[in-house]
Amino acid sequence: MKSIFKITVISAILSLTLTTLGAEDFSKLDVKKECDVKANGVEKVIQTAAKYNAIAKEHQVEFMRLGMKASQYIEATQEALKNGAKEIAIVDEKAKPTGEMVSIEFAAWRSCSFAISALTQEIQSKENWKLASPSDGYKY
Repeated sequence: MKSIFKITVISAILSLTLTTLGAEDFSKLDVKKECDVKANGVEKVIQTAAKYNAIAKEHQVEFMRLGMKASQYIEATQEALKNGAKEIAIVDEKAKPTGEMVSIEFAAWRSCSFAISALTQEIQSKENWKLASPSDGYKY
């Protein structure tokens, strides 16, 4: 039984390794550099956010904070840029405003950092997971 379990774990690790080898290495992305609104501008940061958030959604690891998904931040910031607004409203999961307003610079930075962090944390979780079962002697 233990040998079947070990074989299953080894095959799972190999499949994870093979799938990450063909993909872009997201662990090397620098959030501060990629999402710096002052250096890159709001438009470039929001494009970066949209690029990486699409991948995060595909991997089913999209971030959500204050009841707003990263994609909602991206859409609201793009709409504000189109309309010339300087702030966006924070909304809950039902798209009702919570009363808070944030600048488009903050929203662009937040959506970009959420998108990249979701991908980097996904990779870190695959590399740093620990095998634990009741028979291993770990206490829960």
